[in-house]
Amino acid sequence: MDTNYKIALLIDCDNVSHQAIEGVLQELAKYGAVNIRHAHGNWNGPQLGGWIEKLHANAIRPVQQFAYTSGKNATDASMIIDAMDLLYSGNVSAFALMTSDSDFTPLVMRILEAGLPVFGFGEKKTPTPFVNACSQFIYTENLREEHDEDSVENGAEPTAKTQKKWGRNQLRGDSMLVKTLRTAVEQTADDDGWAHLGKVGQYISNNSSFSPVNYGYKKLSDLIRASELFEISIREKTVLYIKNPG
Repeated sequence: MDTNYKIALLIDCDNVSHQAIEGVLQELAKYGAVNIRHAHGNWNGPQLGGWIEKLHANAIRPVQQFAYTSGKNATDASMIIDAMDLLYSGNVSAFALMTSDSDFTPLVMRILEAGLPVFGFGEKKTPTPFVNACSQFIYTENLREEHDEDSVENGAEPTAKTQKKWGRNQLRGDSMLVKTLRTAVEQTADDDGWAHLGKVGQYISNNSSFSPVNYGYKKLSDLIRASELFEISIREKTVLYIKNPG
């Protein structure tokens, strides 16, 4: 996946925790610069109190959306309009949507039709259609900040916590993960059955919302090694190839 995107981050503050924003920004930094950071919500209400302290610290612009009618989610409409304006401006090359609301699934599909990737971030309650629609989806519980006592006493900034890594048996017990990995290797392998890890990762990103972060690993290579599902060959000192056993 490209690492030089101009990314627009749109946040649905009504449906996602403020505790994950630093982790989200750190994750997006792998793929480019987050030039646009908009946080949508009704900033007159007390429910967004946690988000307010995050705005200036992370250079996020609040977008006010009044709740004109009780029971109607005006924030959704505001975000969709914002996204379409940005899409047609031609000034961004990727979108990141931070929300747990499946109502944004059609928006994701529309952006993908325009040829731009969509990075999704939401809580584990996020409905599957939205998760699967995104180019990549990461659960925000894996990115929430942690406050240890020493850091607080020393005045250090909170950091994004690292999810406990899945062990070999856990990884092998996830049938969907195993199928995703094995299919990617089969589809990108050469005549001898060996697949370049970079091509494997590209195939996965083109066909699913998979991210190794959801399993506690920063890199696909680390997850591959931990799973012990494949034969591994290192060529030219650093180039990793993998092969289905048997």
